[in-house]
Amino acid sequence: IDLAKTQIALEKAIGALQRAYGAGRNVLFVGTKKTIKDCLKEEAKRCGQFYVTERWLGGMLTNFSTIKQSVKQLEEIERMENEGLFAEITKKEVLTLNRERAKLEMVLGGIRNMRTLPGVLIVVDAKHEAIAVHEANRLEIPVISLVDTNSDPTDVSFPIPANDDSLRSVGMILRALTESIMGIKPNAMTEAPGAKKPELVAASTAIV
Repeated sequence: IDLAKTQIALEKAIGALQRAYGAGRNVLFVGTKKTIKDCLKEEAKRCGQFYVTERWLGGMLTNFSTIKQSVKQLEEIERMENEGLFAEITKKEVLTLNRERAKLEMVLGGIRNMRTLPGVLIVVDAKHEAIAVHEANRLEIPVISLVDTNSDPTDVSFPIPANDDSLRSVGMILRALTESIMGIKPNAMTEAPGAKKPELVAASTAIV
């Protein structure tokens, strides 16, 4: 991986991300690999955006209306418990509802408040998240993705050449993307004051 090209690609991705977020569009972070999902979740939460870290459900973008129905189902179960309705049904029914809630929360917890389709996807490992990338392409949603040597960059709007198996590499790039939008007011169409553009060449051991 040519780290000079990695830096150039990252700066292009940062510019696109700032424009999308500045225009008031949501950002969806996607990364279900065990080694990086905690890091990705942390960065998404840090900038107040949405994330998928457990499993990408087919149709999460292309059949978004069905996903919203599943979120409503989760909220309905929570409402029943909060209003004391669990006391009016059998223990078996409560157990079934709690199991359903846990399953829905695991898969949909990071997007439950996402009321509209995202304006951009940030993906770790385009090959591993091929379904998510495909759905975004169908809907013409820009995709920013770390792309390793075993991935095809042609399906990604803003590919960033990097080692997508290294937690240090992934963490560095996700932090750069996250910090680039922190402080931007949606609809402001301005770049974040002091947005960081890390000198990745100086951190070559982190990227490769």
